[in-house]
Amino acid sequence: MNDHSTTAPGSAGVVSTHSVFGAPCWVSLTSRDLGATQDFYGAVLGWRWRQAQLGERFRIALVDDVPVAGIAAVATMWQVAVAWTPYFAVPSADDAASRVRERGGTTAVGPISLPPGRAALLAAPDGATFGVWEGPLISNWESWRRAAPAFVRLRSRDAFASAIFYGQILDWASDVPGCCEVHYEGDEVVLRSNGDVVARIVSGALEAAPDPRVRPHWQVHFAVSDVTACARTAERHGGSVLDLTADEAVLRDPDGAQFTVTSGSRR
Repeated sequence: MNDHSTTAPGSAGVVSTHSVFGAPCWVSLTSRDLGATQDFYGAVLGWRWRQAQLGERFRIALVDDVPVAGIAAVATMWQVAVAWTPYFAVPSADDAASRVRERGGTTAVGPISLPPGRAALLAAPDGATFGVWEGPLISNWESWRRAAPAFVRLRSRDAFASAIFYGQILDWASDVPGCCEVHYEGDEVVLRSNGDVVARIVSGALEAAPDPRVRPHWQVHFAVSDVTACARTAERHGGSVLDLTADEAVLRDPDGAQFTVTSGSRR
């Protein structure tokens, strides 16, 4: 979607998924209670809000007037999980959805037209959900890419197998100009776009694990100046702290969505 909507960006700007693709280009939260969600993230991350053109259920989060994330209070209406989801830029949402199905994944929503582009919510064979966006990117795209979120991390059953799956869907490490670079660093797969780390893939997830933190999933990381302060603020506003170190905290909002706050210097 665009910077007037919530699930993937786009505007009248010149940068689009036809020239920059394969990289995370937006993050969206599906929630149940829009007011409570705005209050929580406003307190924890300092976000301000703007209404989206899609209607009363949608909001755009702003930092210094730059759109950084979207909120869609449609979890109940669309019968989807309350969760943060990264969206990846693709030249064609329909082609990406077809590739996912051909490789054993599923389509949860779409592809659907969300002017000025198209979007789809998909799932890999291991159950990890992600989105794709085809169309213009948000205005001030470079600022978004460098600032919010810091990156996204996939906890997968097998990092290298996952890198192959997503590479085939999103044209990572291909001959196409502008594609993302894939690097194998120890036990991690690191994705870079124009030299910046934009995603990491790690192994060890268990598909049948009762703890959702252990099952395959994409985790959105937001850069903050004080991790501990964010964690304590989350607790005071009805959230919970699932894990806390000096550099990183895994948090859960009052609606149940998990996300990570990360030291601004760490990727």
